[in-house]
Amino acid sequence: MAKKSNRRLLREKALQVLYAYELNGERLTELCELILSELSSQTDIDFANQIINKTIANKNLLDEKIQEKVANWEMDRIALIDRILLRIGIAELLYFPDIPPKVTINEIIEIAKEFSTSNSNKFINGILDAIYNDLKNSGQLNKSGRGLIEESIPRKQKKS
Repeated sequence: MAKKSNRRLLREKALQVLYAYELNGERLTELCELILSELSSQTDIDFANQIINKTIANKNLLDEKIQEKVANWEMDRIALIDRILLRIGIAELLYFPDIPPKVTINEIIEIAKEFSTSNSNKFINGILDAIYNDLKNSGQLNKSGRGLIEESIPRKQKKS
């Protein structure tokens, strides 16, 4: 089995915090301290906390974006893990300009394969891909830096 990337482990920790928080609805600080306690790097702790905080602070908006794509489904019919993973993915697309969209989507899909049902990865992929395309087409995708946007780079024309 391939070694997991550090960021994937951090996303998994964020998922664990968000899942526990969703179930009990309180003591977020304690949950973060407990679940993130084994992280030694402040950079890692900060990244995990950013995911957690952006996901919680923007939960209603994130859920609206999910609901737009699953119009015939009640939100509570979507498995809790899948809802949280979708929220994390959309939060990364919206609020993390330095993370390429394809990286976000692939990471969330891989985490779904490990933590959710056998078909969750396909479901999540479809929803995140549709939301990514909507954000890109509406100009709401705020990504910058090398490798973060899928625009073709104009090549220098050869002199004749």
